[in-house]
Amino acid sequence: MADHDDNGRVAVLVDCDNTSPEILEYALQMVAQFGRVVMRRGYGNHQTLANKWQEALVRMAFTPCLQYQYASGKNTSDIALALDAQEALFDDRADTFCLVTSDSDFAYLCRKLRERGASVLIVGEAKTPDALQNASDRFFLWQAPEPQPAAESEAGVKALPPAPAPVKKRRPKALLDAVALMVESTSDGKVGLGALGQYMKRTNPSFAPKVYGHSTLTDMVRAYPELTLTQGANNGSWVALKPANELQKAAEK
Repeated sequence: MADHDDNGRVAVLVDCDNTSPEILEYALQMVAQFGRVVMRRGYGNHQTLANKWQEALVRMAFTPCLQYQYASGKNTSDIALALDAQEALFDDRADTFCLVTSDSDFAYLCRKLRERGASVLIVGEAKTPDALQNASDRFFLWQAPEPQPAAESEAGVKALPPAPAPVKKRRPKALLDAVALMVESTSDGKVGLGALGQYMKRTNPSFAPKVYGHSTLTDMVRAYPELTLTQGANNGSWVALKPANELQKAAEK
């Protein structure tokens, strides 16, 4: 699944019974890189949409899809979301679907959409189960901002809340394992940086260098003493494993 596709047609379908209105703006920012949003719909029961979501749906130009529950325990809004997604796929109105939810019940819908050739994005919270994350092409984690009470200075003026602490830089072994696996099938022992990034996203839909404290994948690769990064003739970057003797010399210094 390629990022930054100007020709993509994206449907954003929100499970309003399962998340908060504050997630909408973040979801639209994430899907903008995959094409034009052609469908914006929010699904929920009467109480959820009328009280909690009305202002956000109107402001962000979403169509509210109100579902009445005629029997207790029946989640009609989930069924409506799934049916609308399938209909949009069959009518060729959208080729990329962004489900804004943390409900694992939608994992089967994700698999069915992908089987038909569609790309599936999930925007969810930290509670999103692995079953749902791994059923998507990309998972984007949204974290609700924690309320920060403004402290008052000695002059009685409210001071700004402290800036968030920077994310600690980490080097997950999964990236090192990915390079080792991919270079096995190459004649020169190198793998393209772009291909490496795509592989990481396919194996872990939530993968992003910033999650591990790195600004870009280039910076992340450079943080590994076991890897080398070289520039190709066509401005492409290539990643390779350092020879064992070089690693031993570096360890002895």
